[in-house]
Amino acid sequence: MTRILSYNILVGGTRRIDQLTNIISSAHPDIVGLVEATNPQVVEELARRLGMQHKMSGNPKHGRDWQIALLSRLPIVQAQPHILPGILTKPVLEACIEEEDGRKLTVFVTHLAAAFYRGRGGDGIRRREVQEILRIMVSKRGTPHLLIGDFNAIAPGDRLKASILLRYLLDMDRRHQQNPDANAEYPNLEFVVPEPVRFLNPLLRVIPRSKLLSALCDGAGSLYAPRGSIALLYKAGYVDCFRHMNPHAWGFTCPARAPAGRIDFIFASPELAGRLSASEVVIEGNGLRGEEVSDHLPVVADFGGSVEAKFISPTVKLDENAYLAGNEEDEDIQGIGVG
Repeated sequence: MTRILSYNILVGGTRRIDQLTNIISSAHPDIVGLVEATNPQVVEELARRLGMQHKMSGNPKHGRDWQIALLSRLPIVQAQPHILPGILTKPVLEACIEEEDGRKLTVFVTHLAAAFYRGRGGDGIRRREVQEILRIMVSKRGTPHLLIGDFNAIAPGDRLKASILLRYLLDMDRRHQQNPDANAEYPNLEFVVPEPVRFLNPLLRVIPRSKLLSALCDGAGSLYAPRGSIALLYKAGYVDCFRHMNPHAWGFTCPARAPAGRIDFIFASPELAGRLSASEVVIEGNGLRGEEVSDHLPVVADFGGSVEAKFISPTVKLDENAYLAGNEEDEDIQGIGVG
């Protein structure tokens, strides 16, 4: 069995190496994809403590130079970053791993744009990124591969607890005002609310105090939440590992302190999905709660059995053209739902 873990470690994880080591090791992963790996020393130390090899997408030039890292207990045969300024807002890291049976598994680690304050919550930016990632992964079609990371997007059919997210952001605003340095890494209300409508912030502060307003906020949030980027992956035939194994669970991964939505994913190619045996969100480990370590919770997936097993999700028809297609009609495949 090969266990994959995807984790946004929050702006490099500096000063949280012990906590990160504890929660990652509790999941016993073979391969770890790290998002926001802005501190090479942290990545190196995590790899040393976990007994893993490591690769990075680049050498960060500053604390907000969003890089990707991959750690592996299994041999890393080769790795390469995909850096496309103007198309990808952050690098995509590709690594070929040799599994214990000698077969090769390719892992792509990504971090899609947040840009929630942009039009339609930045969905157009993320859809363009996914279209480019699909083009990159064309070379691996017909072979087992994974796409993992922080997608900053909600899947079709998933809920978004907007009132919980709002309450969290307001709380972070207060914490930031009280101690700007201690909470500088965490997002606040302005990170999400577009500037033209920030005059409504006083009204937003009232919503969490009312059950009725919170319920309306949740409904509106689920309807508004853009899902086009994830829908493109569904359309291309990739299998959402957590959702496939847990069709009715929320599986929220962010914010860790007040989980409100599922934005961290492990996607398996059809050739690999037949091996999928389990997937879960890591809420705690080795006596640590996830919220004590990062603002995201890790997600894991287990793959065992024969790598040649074929799989096509019963709810998704494999669309070969989706690898290269990207047009305005993609807005219509978002599959918006609140159930």
